[in-house]
Amino acid sequence: MGDMFRSEQMALCQLYIQPEAAYASIAELGESGCVQFRDLNEQVNSFQRKYVNEVRRCDDMERRLRYVENELRKDDINMPELSPEEEPGAPNPREIIDLEAQLEKTENELREMSVNGASLNANFRHMQELKSVLENTEGFFSDHEAINLDSNRITDPNDPTQAGAQRGQLAFVAGVIKLERFFSFERMLWRISRGNIFLRRNDISGLSEDDESGHPVLKTVFVAFFQGEQLKQRIKKVCAGYHADVYPCPSSHAERVEMIKDVNTRLEDLKMVLNQSADHRSRVLSSAAKHLARWSVMVKKMKAIYHILNYFNPDVTGKCLIGEGWVPNRDLTTVQQALARGSKLSESSIPAFMNVISTNEQPPTFTRTNKFTSGFQNLVDSYGMASYREVNPALYTCIIFPFLFAVMFGDLGHGLILVLFALSLIIKEKQLASIKAEIFQIFFSGRYIILLMGLFSMYTGLLYNDVFSKSMNIFGSGWQNQYNTSTVTDETLNYLTMRPKTSSFKTYPLGVDPVWQLADNKIIFLNTFKMKLSIIVGVIHMSFGVCLSVVNFIHYRKYASIFLEFVPQILFLLLLFGYMVFMMFFKWVVYNDTSTQELSPGCAPSILILFINMMLFGHQKPLDGCKEYMFEGQELLQQIFVILVVLCIPWMLLGKPLYIMSKRPKQPTLPAPNQTPAPPAGGHGGHGGEDETTGELFILQAIHTIEYVLSTISHTASYLRLWALSLAHAQLSEVLWNMIFSKGFIFNNYIGAVAIFLLFGAWAALTVGILVLIEGLSAFLHTLRLHWVEFMSKFYEGAGYAFEPFSFKVLLSDNGEE
Repeated sequence: MGDMFRSEQMALCQLYIQPEAAYASIAELGESGCVQFRDLNEQVNSFQRKYVNEVRRCDDMERRLRYVENELRKDDINMPELSPEEEPGAPNPREIIDLEAQLEKTENELREMSVNGASLNANFRHMQELKSVLENTEGFFSDHEAINLDSNRITDPNDPTQAGAQRGQLAFVAGVIKLERFFSFERMLWRISRGNIFLRRNDISGLSEDDESGHPVLKTVFVAFFQGEQLKQRIKKVCAGYHADVYPCPSSHAERVEMIKDVNTRLEDLKMVLNQSADHRSRVLSSAAKHLARWSVMVKKMKAIYHILNYFNPDVTGKCLIGEGWVPNRDLTTVQQALARGSKLSESSIPAFMNVISTNEQPPTFTRTNKFTSGFQNLVDSYGMASYREVNPALYTCIIFPFLFAVMFGDLGHGLILVLFALSLIIKEKQLASIKAEIFQIFFSGRYIILLMGLFSMYTGLLYNDVFSKSMNIFGSGWQNQYNTSTVTDETLNYLTMRPKTSSFKTYPLGVDPVWQLADNKIIFLNTFKMKLSIIVGVIHMSFGVCLSVVNFIHYRKYASIFLEFVPQILFLLLLFGYMVFMMFFKWVVYNDTSTQELSPGCAPSILILFINMMLFGHQKPLDGCKEYMFEGQELLQQIFVILVVLCIPWMLLGKPLYIMSKRPKQPTLPAPNQTPAPPAGGHGGHGGEDETTGELFILQAIHTIEYVLSTISHTASYLRLWALSLAHAQLSEVLWNMIFSKGFIFNNYIGAVAIFLLFGAWAALTVGILVLIEGLSAFLHTLRLHWVEFMSKFYEGAGYAFEPFSFKVLLSDNGEE
């Protein structure tokens, strides 16, 4: 688990590495993941750094890898993933040249095949379209002979032997165009010819590949008949504008048949060449797919190493590279061993070494976690990264968070659903870890949080005696019926009162007695119980948060803050709301049905009224035979508490600023009489800056004091959400049972079995969807609010920054998520 109480101690280290051993040493440090390097060349442009050419080479290799990967996606070839055992290390400089040559060869071969394949596919497509033109225009020429106005022979304008045809002859242009463009194309031809063009078309069956996008589209064959050379040029320009392909088409039937045979022969040849090209491309891509994952990892590691080396500074002689970085104290030995391995691998004559240097900078915050504690640590870090060596709330969140969730989500059945879901994620975590869906990853990363929330919900559900809105009679009820049969069966009596003095003979051993499930005042009883329970839990939670501030004061050696901040804060909290909690327990213990009239439940004073009268120094006349207060001397005690609470406010407001002012150095002694004092800088008096600092100090402390006083009241009321959500969850569960599932039990024959089967499906779906998912998410968010605001604000500053070491593991996992 590591040290979860507070973040680890960090050391700022200087690394001295020989240039020939720098690459191997940084590679070893990347594998260990223990150093967060600092950029010592922040003022240097990225393009002026020492290893910029090596980074560019890596960028070029990454570009080649992306191209090969895109080609694999086009052909739906899966790239096998590497297991952690198969993951290669960073390539040594000698291997980089071979890797670069291999990538260049693969890319050039694929690009050449892509260009040739595109040319072959274009030729094949044009041959297919030419074949469609020859086949689909068969009926156009025989039908057109009756339309030939001059009774002249139809000529082909593409035939050079007929270029000198007479002006009156009827010429034609044949081609293929997208069907969606044909109608606009037809209108354009009619306009440019003023209606002197005769256009025929015949749709091509099936889908054809589009030249521009490569997607399948519908195309049609057209033939435009016209007269005159000038009109022919206009038609060809329109065809070019509409991206229509024009093909030669003889008017003679015999010539068309002969041409179709020639086209079919060429199509068969192209098919054979295309198949051979596809086989060769598949072999090249399959071979590349086997190595692409390794190549990608090697290039990423190599680029990261050179990127870190650009953080280093050469010394004056240029024979040594100097770098700085933060290292956890526990990992200093690991870093030294990594440097030694790097020097040994590069066969350097001078070993690399490391020095720990002192600094006044705030180190990064690093807390070691495992797969169980990482989820809770992420919840805390989402609020703000802890300051260096500050108390870590995640240690306590591991238990407090699921408990507060369970107070609102207290149902043994619903908690069991959460436990089963979390256990399924935990048992199959190795298979499920590879799923990259973002929503699923949120649940998967918090599987242990869900497990504890479910277990605690089962515990509180057992205390509430609530299982899908039903109770369990495990230990036998502690209540007994004191009425005879005639009284119970009397229809004129709607309610029967069971006094604890006569009807209760024992205390239910664990949780709520199941008899309350049958009581008409169940909601009133549970409402009061859960409301007071939420206040008790809230005061304990906030008091614990205030006490944790003492641990921070002791660690940072701010011992005066214990008396100036902690003592007035804890007194303010406990004298008000701690006293309220005491009155709750006192009322539960003292007032009962077996006591005298003064201590009977009817004479028990309202705690809320007592608390209000305490703050206002007011009184309320008690009932006859009852007392206003719970015990003797309570009025005086409450007056003392209020006076102390009022005194705590100036204590918090003035104590710390006055103490800081008293610790400031004294003003310098006045100059000798024969010396002329120097004029104050800026013309605002000698104490202008100091007065401003003092003013800021008082203003800041006033803000903190007002915030704490007001937040103590509002935060205590905020814990009532524990009561509200718990009551709402229980009532909604009961509504689902009574409105849906219980309807199936009204039948006594086989229809009831069918009804129960159908209603159970609806009830189960609504239970999981509404009560577990939606209500669970609501309770989770409210619990998060109670931790972030009500608890952590009492002691947690959260002004640090995270420790982000140079680690190949983190680098590759981040790239995988992107």
